[in-house]
Amino acid sequence: QVQLVESGGGLVQAGGSLRLSCVASVRTFSRYSMGWFRQAPGKEREFVACMAWANGREDYADSVKGRFTISRDNVKSTVYLQMNSLRPEDTALYFCAATTRAVPNNLRESYDYWGQGTQVTVSS
Repeated sequence: QVQLVESGGGLVQAGGSLRLSCVASVRTFSRYSMGWFRQAPGKEREFVACMAWANGREDYADSVKGRFTISRDNVKSTVYLQMNSLRPEDTALYFCAATTRAVPNNLRESYDYWGQGTQVTVSS
């Protein structure tokens, strides 16, 4: 029903920035809440950020507050994750996710659709 494709990952030095993009193959993108998760080798997939479709309210993991910003372009059906002041511990495979829930949360199981991920590697 919904396909998500992430892009924008890469290798950066600590303190650098990247902007991730996720394009959704749906015409009703504005009615999906969107989230970003990440998974490092040997670790569980963890919540990074989300944005509600109803009011655009944002939420972030404590580890990225003040450094990462989620945004969306409903015309392009794209959600972005601007990542600044990157740290080596930000290294992970980053996934975008979508849910029809008006108010998203930080739980993986609350999201219905997932992309395949884009790799972010931050060197020290």
